[in-house]
Amino acid sequence: MNSLILRTMAPVLTGLMLLFSLFITLRGHNAPGGGFIGGLLAASGLALYALAFGVEATRRILRLHPMTIAGIGLILSAASGLVSIPYGVPYMTGIWFHVAGLDLATVISFDIGVYMVVLGAFSSILLALEERQGD
Repeated sequence: MNSLILRTMAPVLTGLMLLFSLFITLRGHNAPGGGFIGGLLAASGLALYALAFGVEATRRILRLHPMTIAGIGLILSAASGLVSIPYGVPYMTGIWFHVAGLDLATVISFDIGVYMVVLGAFSSILLALEERQGD
């Protein structure tokens, strides 16, 4: 798409959408939101960027293949559940840690993993469709 307005606004809107997607992801364990919705927002931002600048430019800003991102997220999510096993509680039970004055939980790492899975999977699909549409 060769629109000056789209090419001008896409980087700004993509950045805002990515930032908001992180906010939605990190507040998801206490309020509506979470990794799935955050990942969809991030993938939507990347789709907007791909419409403005093309698939190759979008792949360059991702730096990793989208399915690599999804795979890392899947491993992180599964590993978050394994933390509960040494504590003698069921798999995927949330475990909280107090580190340097911060409250960290396996729930947060699970949400980040889901975010990465959704971002990677949907970005892969959207970029493939955009490439096919360009043929």
